[in-house]
Amino acid sequence: MNIQSEPFGRTGDGEAVDRLTMTNAGGLKAVVISQGATLVEMHTPAQDGRLADLVLGFDDLAGYLSDKNQHFGRTTGRVANRLAGGRFTLDGVEYQLTCNEGANHIHGGPCHGLDKVVWAAEAGETSEGPAVRFTYESPDGQEHYPGNLSVTVVYTLTDTDELRIDYEATTDRATPVNLTNHSYWNLAGGGSVLDHELTINANHFTPFDEVQLPTGEIRQVAGTPLDFRIPRVVGERIAQLDDTSSGGYDHNYVLDDPGSSRSPAARVYDPMSGRVMEVFTTEPGVQLYTGNSLKGQVGKGGQRYERRSALCLETQHFPDSVHHPNFPSIILRPGETYVQQTSHRFTTIS
Repeated sequence: MNIQSEPFGRTGDGEAVDRLTMTNAGGLKAVVISQGATLVEMHTPAQDGRLADLVLGFDDLAGYLSDKNQHFGRTTGRVANRLAGGRFTLDGVEYQLTCNEGANHIHGGPCHGLDKVVWAAEAGETSEGPAVRFTYESPDGQEHYPGNLSVTVVYTLTDTDELRIDYEATTDRATPVNLTNHSYWNLAGGGSVLDHELTINANHFTPFDEVQLPTGEIRQVAGTPLDFRIPRVVGERIAQLDDTSSGGYDHNYVLDDPGSSRSPAARVYDPMSGRVMEVFTTEPGVQLYTGNSLKGQVGKGGQRYERRSALCLETQHFPDSVHHPNFPSIILRPGETYVQQTSHRFTTIS
C-alpha cells in the first residue's frame, strides 16, 4: 500500500495525532495529519521533474497548534468564512455562536471548530490511488451549533495526478454546514505568488462591507481588479485593493459552472516552474485569498511566510449565507446528506 502512517505527537490534551503520507504511481506525494484533517504537504514536479512542496505549514505538531498557524491546510467548519454577529435564526430558534473575529464568527469558532479537533484516520488503497478517510462526531452544542454532526473527509491522491477531497455530513437536527479546505498554495515552492497567473471561471462576486461581511448583492467582476476570467498575473492589480478592508484579494467568487468536469473553477500557473494547478468543485463559490495577513512566521524548513507568499482557493458556499435568502442555502436537515467534492489537478507546461 502506498501509504505510510507514523505518530506526529500529542495535543495539549494528550490526544495522539497521526501523520499519513500518500504516494501515487507518478511519484506525487500528499501528507495529511489527523489534527484538523489537515493537508500538510503536497509534492509535485516542475517542468524539469524536480519535486517541491506547494503548501505552507510546519515541521512539527507544535507549529500547527500555535498562533502562527493561520488555518494552514485545515478542514474548516462547521461554517467556513464569516457569519455576522455569530447569530442566526433557524426554525424559529435563535442561536448565538462563539464570536472569534470581533463581533463575528469565522471558520467554525476558536476552540472546537473542525480545524482544531483530532479526527479518526483510516488509510486504504482505492482503484484510483491511495486514500485517507477522516471521521469526526461533532456533538450538539459544540461552539453552540445545534445538532450532532457526523462528518467524513476523504483525501485521495489519484494515479492521474489529482488530489481529490470528498466531504459528507449528516445531522440529527437542522444546522448550518459549509466546509472547505484552507490550504495556502505556492506553485514555485517558495517566494511570492504575485507572479503566478490566475484564472477564475466567474462573472460575478459577492461584495462586502468594512468588516468583510457580504452586503447580499451579487455584482459583476467586469471592470474591477477582481476580473480573472482570462489569465491575469496575481500582482498586476492587487495594489488597487491595498486600502480596502481586505487589504488585497479576499473575495468570494460566484462560479459560472460549478460541478463541471471539463471547465475548472480556477487555474493557477507558475511560469518559473511550469506547474499548473486546476481546481474543480461541486461548490457554488470559491474564496480567493492572497495571504494578506501572513506575518513572516517561520514554517517548514525555516522558510519565512511573508505577506502574499501564498494564495488560497477555498471552495465553499457563500459567506454569511444564513442571513441572505438569495444565496444558496447551507442548512442541513435530518435525513439529508451534505456532499461536496473538490479536486486539484496537477500538470506542467514546458
